[in-house]
Amino acid sequence: MENVVLQKAIPYDPLVEVSLPGIAPLPANEWITVDEAYEGQMALRESLLHTRLQDVHAILPAAFAAAHELLEQVLKVIADMGGFELTRDQVTCPDGRVVNLNWDAPLVTVAQLVQEDMCILERRGDEHVLTGAVLCFPASWSLSEKFDKPLTGIHSPVVDYDQNIARRVQRLFDGVRAGRPIWRKNVLWYDDPSLFQPRKEADRRAPVSSEGGAFLRSEKQSILRLPNSDAVVFSIHTYVLARADVAQFIRPKAIEP
Repeated sequence: MENVVLQKAIPYDPLVEVSLPGIAPLPANEWITVDEAYEGQMALRESLLHTRLQDVHAILPAAFAAAHELLEQVLKVIADMGGFELTRDQVTCPDGRVVNLNWDAPLVTVAQLVQEDMCILERRGDEHVLTGAVLCFPASWSLSEKFDKPLTGIHSPVVDYDQNIARRVQRLFDGVRAGRPIWRKNVLWYDDPSLFQPRKEADRRAPVSSEGGAFLRSEKQSILRLPNSDAVVFSIHTYVLARADVAQFIRPKAIEP
């Protein structure tokens, strides 16, 4: 299936439970990761950008300054990573693709370089608002419904996202500092391993238990501040593992005395 790309491992334990919002510090450049699924995920991203661009990309005119800065930051990070070769106008990627740097479409260019989906959120009044995004691998949500909405509107269908969590998340977005990103994880069980799974709020998927799901899907979600525009970037690196490959993370239960 063209929409299915699996990893064999995740560089963190996705099954350790943490209380919301579950934030931890992240080394400065680790909001971008190249893993074993790079070639497959990038092929899918390229296909989606060519065939479904309106579904996976949106940006307000006022967000272009932040999007340009995000592309600049991505180029700085990958320049120090193995596998990328940069010139003034092009990047040769680890899978051999040559990506032209299109500053008129900065988020599309970012999406051609790295596995992460990227969301730009800017302060508008009391909340951060989603003003630009490239979202090739949505996990049961739709960019069109979330675009140009504040954090509370984005998370409105989430049962656990109450007023207390909303205030804590807003404080995180207000408090994150340039050069000091933070991150969290989530974990979901799916019967369908497809990476591109957009859904409207009214069409939420039926819940799948950890006992029943054939695939584990986990997102490494990083939050970082762009130093010049002051925008916040929410980057999402998606891992999908078959159940057989999740066994490495399962700890034996302690024997009760």
